[in-house]
Amino acid sequence: MFEIYDVAIIPLILGVVELFKRAGLPKKYSPFLAVILGLLFGIFYLGTSIKQGIIVGLMLGLSASGLYSGTKNMAKSDK
Repeated sequence: MFEIYDVAIIPLILGVVELFKRAGLPKKYSPFLAVILGLLFGIFYLGTSIKQGIIVGLMLGLSASGLYSGTKNMAKSDK
């Protein structure tokens, strides 16, 4: 199932989303892309059943999109 070192997938998802944004993806679609990437990692990378992969993938994608928006909000409040 999900190991503690698999949490490192979250910053990887953030990095891939950032690459897509620099390639021209509108910022409003970033959370959707993060969830989709999380689902893909959960289903294909972790090698668990489909149901477990979907649940873990959603957790990874939503965590990545929350981490992105949380850091963005912190950066805005500093200004």
